[in-house]
Amino acid sequence: MKIDTVSIIGYLAAFGTTVSFLPQAIKTIQTKDTSGISLSMYTLFTLGTLLWLIYGITSHSLPVAIANVITFIFASIILGYKIRYK
Repeated sequence: MKIDTVSIIGYLAAFGTTVSFLPQAIKTIQTKDTSGISLSMYTLFTLGTLLWLIYGITSHSLPVAIANVITFIFASIILGYKIRYK
């Protein structure tokens, strides 16, 4: 499998945005403290991540799909905590 420059940029972008999101997501999951996030914003964020995931899958864009499956899982957990621990 040959990876071109555009794919490398995509993988780097996916890695950077996903990794930058993880520390805050992990902290929120560990503490279950969602007081600092808006329910409506996080609902839209999680929905947007799901749509990017669907886009990545349907357009056969592996960097987009991989980044968004990881982000969607964490965002869904945090959204669930936000709803559960109001």
